[in-house]
Amino acid sequence: MARHPADTPCAPVRRPAALVVALALATGGLAGGAAAQGAPATDDPAPKPPAVPSTPAAPPTPAGAAAVQRVEISGSADANADRRRSTAAKIVYGRDELDRMGDSTLGEVLKRLPGVTMGGPPGRGGNPSMRGMGGGYTAILIDGQRMPFGFSLDSIAPEQIERIEIMRSPVAEHGARAIAGIINVVMREDFKRKTNELRLGVGLEDDRHPQANGNWTYSGQNEGLGYNLSAAFNRQHQAEESTGRRVDSDDAGKPVLEQRTGQRSLNRREGVFVNGRFQFRLGPGHTLDLNPMASVGRSRSSGQHTLVQAPDPEAAPYALADQRTDADSSMARLNGNWQRTLGNGGRLQLRFATMLARSASLTQREEYAFDGLSLPRKVDDGSVRDLSLELNGKYSQLIADRHSVSAGWELQGGQRSDRRLTTEGGEATLAEFGDALQARTLRLAGWAQDEWEWSKTFSFYAGLRWEGIQTTSDGVAQVGGAVLQEFKNRSGVLTPLAHMVWKLPDAPRDQVRLSLTRSYKSPTTSQLIARPTVATLHRDTTQPNKPLNPDRAGNPDLKPELAWGLDLAFEHYLDAGGIVSANLFARQIDQLIRTVRAEEQPTWAVDANGQPVTRWVARPQNIGRAAAAGLELEAKFRPSDLWVTDLPLTLRANGSLLWSKVDGVAGPNNRLDQQPRYTANLGFDWPLRGMPLTFGGSFNFTPSFVVQQIDSQVYRQGVKRVLDAYALWRFGTAASARLSLANASASDYDTGTTVLLADGSTQAQDTLSRTYTNVTLRFELRF
Repeated sequence: MARHPADTPCAPVRRPAALVVALALATGGLAGGAAAQGAPATDDPAPKPPAVPSTPAAPPTPAGAAAVQRVEISGSADANADRRRSTAAKIVYGRDELDRMGDSTLGEVLKRLPGVTMGGPPGRGGNPSMRGMGGGYTAILIDGQRMPFGFSLDSIAPEQIERIEIMRSPVAEHGARAIAGIINVVMREDFKRKTNELRLGVGLEDDRHPQANGNWTYSGQNEGLGYNLSAAFNRQHQAEESTGRRVDSDDAGKPVLEQRTGQRSLNRREGVFVNGRFQFRLGPGHTLDLNPMASVGRSRSSGQHTLVQAPDPEAAPYALADQRTDADSSMARLNGNWQRTLGNGGRLQLRFATMLARSASLTQREEYAFDGLSLPRKVDDGSVRDLSLELNGKYSQLIADRHSVSAGWELQGGQRSDRRLTTEGGEATLAEFGDALQARTLRLAGWAQDEWEWSKTFSFYAGLRWEGIQTTSDGVAQVGGAVLQEFKNRSGVLTPLAHMVWKLPDAPRDQVRLSLTRSYKSPTTSQLIARPTVATLHRDTTQPNKPLNPDRAGNPDLKPELAWGLDLAFEHYLDAGGIVSANLFARQIDQLIRTVRAEEQPTWAVDANGQPVTRWVARPQNIGRAAAAGLELEAKFRPSDLWVTDLPLTLRANGSLLWSKVDGVAGPNNRLDQQPRYTANLGFDWPLRGMPLTFGGSFNFTPSFVVQQIDSQVYRQGVKRVLDAYALWRFGTAASARLSLANASASDYDTGTTVLLADGSTQAQDTLSRTYTNVTLRFELRF
């Protein structure tokens, strides 16, 4: 996409100084410090480098190196043990992967994992998804349970996580609302040793915006109790800067309206996240785990927006706007897990979870016309409250040494209160809909699964799950206190699941996996019962609007998307703990949901005579069938896995080739929303011999792509290149310092849409957002 002219308001400007300084520190400064310190004494061995997925045996000590004892621990011998044993495909990433790059957010970790892509600009988090299939197709779990709508994974510090599990296909126990797969984040649970860990970090974004974060973890155990406590805080100052261009053209291609926008703001975010895990040993094979979790966050954003319109600048809705947003959020959750082993080889498990989440935001916008006169003030005041309670039961029975069956049930209830009041010049907009919306959900599920290691070379899994969800809302439209509309949506899905793994008899390090599954994606509460939103440029609901600027609303008649899935994988495990794998997948999706514009006579549009007004409204709709397929490749190895060498370099690479087609949308590019054609990740770690220094980096690449979302709308996204680097210096075995560069490439982020109407007219919108490099210095202490 062509860049905007230099005179575009708020044009992004590059500032590479942070990158230059940080690279100099990482390569020259730290190495110079090593030379100044000299080699460690013989009785003070050099600290071992961090455990990596592939670690060869320690090479012989070269002559003349008696002053240094090289201690190299092959801590990765069991790094792939869970993956090899699991019948259903599961990839586990532990503390080594989480600590490697010194990431300050979980999103930075996830973007490097096989098959995972992140939405939004580089360095700004976003929703993770698998196989490029967009939000909602991937189940995001914490300790095996779904988190509330709107909860950000970036509020959890990577230091508070024990491991991340990637499941490419669903299993009955974790649920089938996972067409693309499952990402399960397991919080810290190490009770084995008493330890304190303290990590403090400071940084700069764009050379001028300070960042600070810290994490403390304390764990231990005694005869009757194991415990792990952690607390994290973060404080961020982040700038946002973007330019935009919109061009409306008639059926002959002649521009009839052109708008150029500029936006610049400064965001200040502060947050605290605490988590604990307590395991009470009530007797032999009898335990009770309690896992409390809480978070508090606050953000303040202030910025300025500009709008220049042609050919008639004075007709622009505004020329300048000052906007301020204050937002606060809090969440408290308590999970309990009671387990008892029975004498006949059975095990009984009961789980409960309760969660309360609140969020509130207040946006105030002052607009000024072309001649400088003040326009009516706009205020948006909203809050959301989510309350949920979940009860689960599970019974497992060991039939033979390598054969077990399990069955369980789940019951979950939730209530959401969404209050929102929007005013313009002190007058409420859409006042007839009230300022509060109540929604209730009830979910009931039952499942059973059978896992059997038939022989040393063949295992299979068979599961069946039924899940029903009911969503009800009231208070959607109120006049004189009477409820005019009550929405109810009910759905039930039966999902059979089958997995198998075959270890090749003549090649014990090779195995083949096959999965055939049924999965689904349920409509979100907002898709079902979203409060109507009036088009920004056509706020007068007594008049028609334009198809290029529709009103928006929910659709209570939506049905869940259903999918059949097939996965075929080959895995080769290397001698030193590395792996090379290839995975083919295919999904057939029915009742795909897309947002569609259509003419309606909505209840909120009435003219001065009380007659209905026809307006364009965008609602989610089930539009038909889609197919998706792809190839996922992964490799983790050392050069010694391929040739004779003692080079202690670790290499990591993964990539995905992705394809999809939506039958209900005309081509070309009628792909699943947000899906690129391929993704790639490269990374390395290099511990320097004779020095307590390890450095490494990673490169994440997503190409530009175009998606035909519906027949009349095309979405475009530019290329994303994310380069990260780190240098780790160890001061003995208990202390270290880590210098990290996040988004060192800091390239601009392009997005755009084009809408083509039936009469041949078009609207094209492009946005160019600046991204930033973040430099962080973190100190880590264990005692």
